[in-house]
Amino acid sequence: MMIMRIASGLGLLLGLGLACGQVQAQQESDAERGQAAAGTCVACHQADGSGMNVSRGESWPRLAGLDAGYIAKQLHDFKAGRRQNASMMPFANMLDEQQIADVAAYYSQMPVTDAQGGEEAEEALLTRGEQLALRGDWDAYIVSCKSCHGPGNAGAGSTFPGIASQHAGYIEAQLHAWQEGERNNDPQNLMGAIAQRMSDEDIRAVSAWLANQSVVSE
Repeated sequence: MMIMRIASGLGLLLGLGLACGQVQAQQESDAERGQAAAGTCVACHQADGSGMNVSRGESWPRLAGLDAGYIAKQLHDFKAGRRQNASMMPFANMLDEQQIADVAAYYSQMPVTDAQGGEEAEEALLTRGEQLALRGDWDAYIVSCKSCHGPGNAGAGSTFPGIASQHAGYIEAQLHAWQEGERNNDPQNLMGAIAQRMSDEDIRAVSAWLANQSVVSE
């Protein structure tokens, strides 16, 4: 009986070891493989991962320099239907788990590029945007962007992406999506709660200001 228990315990440990090995293998990423898998991404996100700001149209975000864990989560969410986008979902569904990890690693290692949009914003709008991004508006119960997105709004881990030097059109579209409940794939609806307290002008202001904050290394 004792021998059987020991054998059973060893079998369980070996099984756990194999499972852990499989998970670890799935989590390992390769940026070179990611470059090959990202071939279909180039049309919208560009060869350098800079994305594209389309005035009054669909803007594609800069992926270059974003956290790999954040990119992977968004791809998983598109694939599972937790985040909706007609352009992205078909491409996300083409990627397997390993390809998602590789693509995320590839874009995360790219140098950050400057954003577009908001160049012609008036000074008063940019001032309001700076206030919201750096200090918030406590009278309106709007917490500052940097409280979660980190110093310089350059990102904080895999949960809060870098939003400085992100295209104005993309930021604006996402804030409206949070505001209207079309996007809700964040922990505890943090972004939805904040966006719902923002006016349309607030959204334009913070989007323009963030797009004008270069984080490109000299």
